[in-house]
Amino acid sequence: LTGVLDDCLCDIESIDDFNTFKIFPKIQKLQERDYFRYYKVNLKRPCPFWADDGHCSIKDCHVEPCPESKIPVGIKAGSSNKYSKVANNSKELEDCEQANKLGAVNSTLSNQSKEAFIDWARYDDSQDHFCELDDERSPDAQYVDLLLNPERYTGYKGPSAWRVWNSIYEENCFKPRSVYRPLNPLAPSRGGDDGESFYTWLEGLCLEKRVFYKLISGLHASINLHLCANYLLEETWGKPRWGPNVKEFTRRFDPIETKGEGPRRLKNLYFLYLIELRALSKVAPYFERSVVDLYTGNGHEDAESKALLLDIFRDTKSFHMHFDEKSMFAGDKKGAKSLKEEFRLHFKNISRIMDCVGCDKCRLWGKLQTQGLGTALKILFSEKEIQSLPENSPSKGFQLTRQEIVALINAFGRLSTSIRELQNFKVLLQQTR
Repeated sequence: LTGVLDDCLCDIESIDDFNTFKIFPKIQKLQERDYFRYYKVNLKRPCPFWADDGHCSIKDCHVEPCPESKIPVGIKAGSSNKYSKVANNSKELEDCEQANKLGAVNSTLSNQSKEAFIDWARYDDSQDHFCELDDERSPDAQYVDLLLNPERYTGYKGPSAWRVWNSIYEENCFKPRSVYRPLNPLAPSRGGDDGESFYTWLEGLCLEKRVFYKLISGLHASINLHLCANYLLEETWGKPRWGPNVKEFTRRFDPIETKGEGPRRLKNLYFLYLIELRALSKVAPYFERSVVDLYTGNGHEDAESKALLLDIFRDTKSFHMHFDEKSMFAGDKKGAKSLKEEFRLHFKNISRIMDCVGCDKCRLWGKLQTQGLGTALKILFSEKEIQSLPENSPSKGFQLTRQEIVALINAFGRLSTSIRELQNFKVLLQQTR
């Protein structure tokens, strides 16, 4: 995969170098900081679009609840339960780790973390523009430690998984039902059409709608890459071995096996990376103000986290081939406003579809990455508000909740990881030839 991307003046090699040497090592470090590793999510919201077709029963999808004493009841906003200050004893920790076989979402937190969340809640503002947010006061919402629950292949696939992606593409990408996506297993067979009619249709769209499709395709490609790179290779005596699966990568992305679709998907991944990179460079002034803390209650750690974040922002600004979003929604004011609203509502719908994902681990990461992209779009459409932020007081015009900040950084971290993993697969493919 080489050369210049469509719809922007940026080449793939420049992104590879920039990501590998500047962004990837720093974003990895940032994701390990306490502020960014805990994400609140409700994995029990019902699917709003169709009757639930059953949750994935594979153990890597499964959420095994920890002992009651470990569930952080004290951080559930609006709950009358008081959290216990009883120290974590090692027996309970062992029970919890035993319960969390492989992929179970691990919702254990130290008491220190629970205390921090009470303070974090005061910093949050519940307003959001592009995503359907979980109700954080719901008793079903829980904080998850993302480091203990890495995104990887769980075995969740088939009709249930395809139904989710199909709903996203067919109903939310401005696409008429008469135009079929290439390699869609749910589409009727069409003889010799290798998707050319689809790409003719796509080229005929306005830039904004074309961008929307590319963002969703890029997100899909990125998630597929994570699953190929962190695959269950073997499980002997209950000891799983995870790693890159070249065969699976080839099946999903090889030009011949995918009839040319694979490289297109990967180009869309790079395009999505550029969009989120642009959002990070645009939102820097919001975080550069002294009034914004990445507040955990640990002053030393908070200062270090903010310094690392600002360092990443400096890098994003130094990149010389940004996507220029000014060309979007630039028509007549009335038409642009209505298109932007349509854009927002389509994206909001996609965030709701994530509640239809049958595998809890996939749902967790799907919701987080969707919210991260939604936050990036919110930033790109709020440039004037960000530029006019007051230095020493919270802004009313533009606000990010902690939830949005955590999603934004972790979603971009996933894209950065995808592009890094792509380099690894290039090497592995050369070795197997």
